[in-house]
Amino acid sequence: MLEVQNITKIYNSGTVMEQCLFRDFSLTVGEGQFVTIVGSNGSGKTSLLNIICGTIPIESGDVRIDGQSIAKRKEYQRYANMGRVYQNPSAGTCPNLTMLENLSLADNKGKPFNLSRAVNRSRADAYREQLRALDLGLEDKLDVKMGSLSGGQRQAVALLMAAMTPLRFLILDEHTAALDPKTAEIIMERTDKVIREKNLTAMMVTHNLRHAAEYGDRILMMNQGKIVLDRAGEEKKNTSMDDILSMFNHISTQ
Repeated sequence: MLEVQNITKIYNSGTVMEQCLFRDFSLTVGEGQFVTIVGSNGSGKTSLLNIICGTIPIESGDVRIDGQSIAKRKEYQRYANMGRVYQNPSAGTCPNLTMLENLSLADNKGKPFNLSRAVNRSRADAYREQLRALDLGLEDKLDVKMGSLSGGQRQAVALLMAAMTPLRFLILDEHTAALDPKTAEIIMERTDKVIREKNLTAMMVTHNLRHAAEYGDRILMMNQGKIVLDRAGEEKKNTSMDDILSMFNHISTQ
């Protein structure tokens, strides 16, 4: 279980630009939940993910996993059991390394490298099978540098890399926003499959209201650092895109 407990986050503290985004904010995400998060720009969606991952500090409060505080752990330490896919397809991969080298590095996450080779070509066939499932023609491009791939192809590989080793949490920060509609659908279908097969706890920020309605088993809408909508289970299943859009528009006009 993931818990965000009574956190306060202030940007530009002590300046004329000071802004308190979260004040005494709490959220609990149950084991195996797939939570979709929507809201306008500046509502706190990405800041919440950054706080959970340790990318930005908090003024007070706690972040806990299974009752144990991780608030003082550095970002790289939290990624021991977390995977993250960013909005920018260039993030999360190394452009000057080949796809095989990128996948090998992800495959070795948390393992000692010692003086052995970082690239294990005996795993190439396994990588090809995973890439073939994406239906993007990537299975024959293991020796192509990541920087030569399209944005959609890089994002697909980033998703594979994020979930390659055993982990419990998958953090998705608008990971389809920069993709064309067809590729976005492929990535979302693969994302859902990865989450279900690995029984991950997942949090996905998205501006795509249809994706928010169709995927996941819980939906949150945020506004000015607060949760204004929280539906799970059957209630989430019965929430349509029009329902979300109607509330989104209502909040935007307040």
